[in-house]
Parts: sequence; C-alpha cells; structure tokens
Amino acid sequence: MPVIRSLSRVAKQALLSSPTCGCQPLAIAVRNISFSPRQVTSDASFHSVSFSETDHPKVLITGGLGQLGVGLAKLLRKRYGKNNVILSDIRKPPSNVFHSGPFIYSDILDYKNLREIVVNNRITWLVHYSALLSAVGEANVALARSVNITGLHNILDIAAEHGLRLFVPSTIGAFGPTSPRNPTPDLCVQRPRTIYGVSKVHAELMGEYYHHRYGLDFRCLRYPGIISADSMPGGGTTDYAVQIFHDAIKSGKFECNLRPDTRLPMMYIDDCLRATLEVMEAPADTLSMRTYNINAMSFTPEELAQELQKQMPELEVTYDVDPVRQAIADSWPMNFDDSNARNDWGWKHDYDLPELVQTMLNFFATERRMAQIN
Repeated sequence: MPVIRSLSRVAKQALLSSPTCGCQPLAIAVRNISFSPRQVTSDASFHSVSFSETDHPKVLITGGLGQLGVGLAKLLRKRYGKNNVILSDIRKPPSNVFHSGPFIYSDILDYKNLREIVVNNRITWLVHYSALLSAVGEANVALARSVNITGLHNILDIAAEHGLRLFVPSTIGAFGPTSPRNPTPDLCVQRPRTIYGVSKVHAELMGEYYHHRYGLDFRCLRYPGIISADSMPGGGTTDYAVQIFHDAIKSGKFECNLRPDTRLPMMYIDDCLRATLEVMEAPADTLSMRTYNINAMSFTPEELAQELQKQMPELEVTYDVDPVRQAIADSWPMNFDDSNARNDWGWKHDYDLPELVQTMLNFFATERRMAQIN
C-alpha cells in the first residue's frame, strides 16, 4: 500500500529527528481521521466482472440475524456455496441458523475485530445490514448514532482498504417532508427528520464519496417497507404490514398504529433479496449511479386489510394511531420512482398486493400444519 509506506517513512524520519517528542505512530492518526489507507485511482472498479463457478465471492453479512440477513445468506449460499457466505452478529444465533452455514461474532463498532474477520476469511463482498431502525432509533438516538454512523465509518474504511464490493441498504426513511412524495425520484431533496433517516443519507453520501475518492465499489438500494413471514417485526414504521398477518392468524384481530389512508411503498422479502443480489452482480459499467430506489407496490393499511379480509372475512381491524410513527410515515414517500434501476440493471418485481397476501397466508398455513404434525 503506497500511502502507508510513504507515511511510515515520514513518521520514521520525524521520530529519528525528534527522539523526545513523544509522537505516536502515524498510522493511528490516519485511522482517527478516517482516511482510507488504500490509494486507488478515481476510475477504479473492483470485481466489475461476473464470478465464475470456481471464483465465487466470499461474502460477509453484518447484522445477519435481522429481518433480511438470514434470508440473503440462504439465497447467496445456494448460488455461491455454503461456506462462501458468513453471517455475523453480536447476538447468539438460533440453532437452525447456526447449523445452516458459517456464523461468527462481529461487532461493527470494533474496528480491529472487523478487520481480522475480513483478512482471515479473505472477504471480497461485504453486506452491511447492521442498523437501528426508525422507531427504535428515535427511542435511543445516541445508540442509533453510534451503530448507524460510527459503525458505518468502520465498514467504509475496511472495505476501501481491502478492495471489497460493499452493499449498504438505504430506505424510504432517507426522505423527509420536503421531498416529493408521489412519486419520489432517485435524486431530489431529502432532509429526513429521524436519526435513522439522517444516518442513511449519511451512508449514501459517504459511500458515493468513497467511490469517487478511493474507487470503492459501493452499491446501495433504497428499500421500501419489507414484508416477510418468517421474522418478527423489528421496530420499523412499516412493520404494521407484517404484524397484521401474525395477529390475524393468532387472534383474528389487529390494531393498526397508522391511519387507514397512510400510503407507503412496500415489497415482499423475496423481491428485496433478489434485487440485492442482482445489483451486487451487475457489471460496474451498467450502473449510472451508486444509490437506487427500488419498488414493487404501494398500499395503505386499509387496502392491505381489505385484501386480507378476502381470505379471512372474520378479521377485525381497528386503528389507534401512534403520533410518533404517524409523523414519520407522513414524511416518507408514498410511491418510489425506480425507473433507473429498471433501465440500468433490469430490475423487475414479482409480487403485487394479491400475490403478497396469498404467499404470506400460505406460509402461515404450512407452519400451522407442521406444528400440528410435530
């Protein structure tokens, strides 16, 4: 690494000429001010071609026990091989996750630990899912700032140093009340009002800066609300669209914390994971930007309830609006314009609202039958 060697020579000369100055090694100063220790040209593109069957990427997923990590690991392991995808988190994994493929402890706030993992496992792709979501982040701003911003800085520095392809998800929460809402384009005023949204705008801009300044192969998708059956809601504003299915199956009653007419963009998890894989595999020269909107459908709580009641007419839905979550939702896009993703790398969703509802109900019916058999 030319930069490190040059800085080391300067540090050595300074220490030899001033033996009593008490200076610390210069490498520490470099880390503290968050320079990437890798010197690359501005037009560099890491891993810009598809991997052959014998040269699969070696993937690390941080925050792997959240809503998306386990599902993405399953998809990537099927494509690249079980041992080429490492899940990581600071929590103990359930038995089925632990035995499904490699899992290690990883704290994104521990720079040394992260660096050792990347080096020891020869990581080439890094998927950074560690984050505190919108409502949870508002309840603990200091922790959200630490995890979502300081942790990101560690990830960026390590990815740039080791020439990784880095994926960091963004969100509908990266927009604010002054953003155009219907539809919301890729490039517009953002100005979010939550620490989660602010941290995601920061991630988008820092990732693009590292791409232009250091040649980091940074890729980012702004996810809409993600709906999945096999994970519990995690504190997000759009989580009502997951909770309604759990409550409908369990009790036949659901109380929604948003107004019935609150329209937000949504996506079934299989579409989300496939979009992530597709943008990671896309050749670099097809990407006209580094941060894309992706979308599938847009609906209100009332529309979701009505579609679900076609299958479960006995379902009772009431509304007790949470002013904090409602204010967040009212500042977010009603619909995403994802035309750039569709034009640049061929994004196309599979699930609309009817397919989403049927798929979710099929999953819970299968779970119920398996429980009865067991």
